[in-house]
Amino acid sequence: MHQCTKAPLHISAFVHSCIRALPLVLLAFPLATFGQQNDRARTEALAARAGQRMEALHREADQLASQERTLLGDLRKLEVERQIKIEDLRQLDAEGAQVEAERAATTERLTKLQDEDNATRPDLEARLVEMYKLGQARYARLLLSTSGVRRLGQAARTAAALAKLDRDRVTAHQHTVEELTAARARLEERGRRLGALRAEARRAEAGVARAAQARSDAIRDIDRQRDLNAQLAGELQAAQQKLQTALRTLAAGSPVAEPASLPLKSFRGDLAWPVAGSVRRRFANPAARGTPASNGIELASTEGATVTAVHEGVVAFADSFSGFGNLVIVDHGAQAFTLYGNLLDIGVKKGAIVEAGQVLGTVGASLTGPAGLYFELRVDGQPVDPLQWFKKK
Repeated sequence: MHQCTKAPLHISAFVHSCIRALPLVLLAFPLATFGQQNDRARTEALAARAGQRMEALHREADQLASQERTLLGDLRKLEVERQIKIEDLRQLDAEGAQVEAERAATTERLTKLQDEDNATRPDLEARLVEMYKLGQARYARLLLSTSGVRRLGQAARTAAALAKLDRDRVTAHQHTVEELTAARARLEERGRRLGALRAEARRAEAGVARAAQARSDAIRDIDRQRDLNAQLAGELQAAQQKLQTALRTLAAGSPVAEPASLPLKSFRGDLAWPVAGSVRRRFANPAARGTPASNGIELASTEGATVTAVHEGVVAFADSFSGFGNLVIVDHGAQAFTLYGNLLDIGVKKGAIVEAGQVLGTVGASLTGPAGLYFELRVDGQPVDPLQWFKKK
């Protein structure tokens, strides 16, 4: 038995060993079997599957283009809304600066009035104290102490003017202080409202900016998906052309130079699940930090449930393997492999050609006890997350 059928220490080393051995073993007779089969029905079935997948890729491309147009329209609307928010914020900032300037000017006037009041207060207090001491008789005494009618009139007028002046000064001062205090309070309240409006406007502008960024990111993601879609469609179209050539060759009764096959990469997101069940353990990239590495996934299912191939290919290994129980490895070409572990029994043999949906075996007990299938997908020789390649449930 060739070295790839033995039990190496690690499945990754085993797969790479099998990959290196393929030119010597698998290409020697499984691929030769492909070339000798000349099965027109199989080639037609592959051509039909390729056509269906191509139609699905075209529909996906149309959906992505429609989504991108919608997102671009949303992005333009959001940009207009963002500019409006920025202008609102600019006006609020300008109004807030004006209010702050007015408040500062009012505070300066109040300070100046306070200084003036402090300067005149001693004289005013002195007169008020004198008036309090003399009482209501102050002006009468002033009049009685004046000789002559003419001087008496002058004294009366002077006394009345002094009294009125004192009253007017006190009243005017109090009125001005009250008005300025009320004005400053109004300006402070207006400033607080403007502050709240500015904060709300900034939050709204930031929210619009985040929404616009999210749509820009989504557009970039769609662009990447469209590029991938175009790449997959190109690969599938090349495979279709080979299939049509093979069909013409078969129709003429001649053997085909190369076996008919479809690239697995073109079916990303469209592979059937290998078994009915739920995901018990997910894929964990070995390069990721903080999580236990897992090159594949574990699908919980019932013991004895049918396990099928997710894509056509050649059985590269069908035997027991340490740590994986009964294991089947299918080679899909171009360094793409699928691994089916913890099988109760194996229904295929090494070197057999299998089609998508063909039974490979049945579900057995997992390493942890409950029944389940270990499934691993390798593309370009590297493990990838199978859930990104399966059809959405």
